Amino acid sequence: MTEVLVTAFVTLFVIIDPIGLAPIFIALTRGMTRRQRHHVGARALLIGFVILAVFGLFGEGLLGAIGISIPAFRISGGILLFLTALDMLFERRTDRRERQSEENLGDPSVFPLAMPLIAGPGAMTTIILLGTRHSDSTVTMIGIGAVLIAVLVLTYVLFRLSHLIEHALGHTGISVLTRLFGILLAALSVQFVLDGLREYGFLST
Repeated sequence: MTEVLVTAFVTLFVIIDPIGLAPIFIALTRGMTRRQRHHVGARALLIGFVILAVFGLFGEGLLGAIGISIPAFRISGGILLFLTALDMLFERRTDRRERQSEENLGDPSVFPLAMPLIAGPGAMTTIILLGTRHSDSTVTMIGIGAVLIAVLVLTYVLFRLSHLIEHALGHTGISVLTRLFGILLAALSVQFVLDGLREYGFLST
């Protein structure tokens, strides 16, 4: 179970990318007081958690209702995550986030922070994949939920320290970490595809 929870933490951390979100959070909350920033960050993470929890709990039932098999979703989800990894490696994801922050007006807690920056397609896919993979174990599902909460709490802490992180790492440091996370996500996405193919019987165990 420890291996499952470590994998879940790494995958969710890489996909949500709290370190990469910190500079975006600064841009989205520019001109706000520190108290307002804290409220925006907390509200965004709460909304993001609710969205991801719903997908984690009911994603398998939704897939079954529309006739999508779990192996098929694992393969397609792995491909989607691999494309996200490519975006991270070539920094297209960062550019897209920065454009969203520039286009945002008003309260950014729901859009674009909660969705799609925190609970985006990649995070939704990941939480459904983790949920369907271990849906037979209530203890493991609770553990995955705890991991999700841990990642979001860590994200909130980094939001509160975002100005220090941006100053300490600079653009180059954040770029290096983003690419490193992209490599890890690429490997994890390939594993999801292999798991799906194995369930279809195309690969031996």
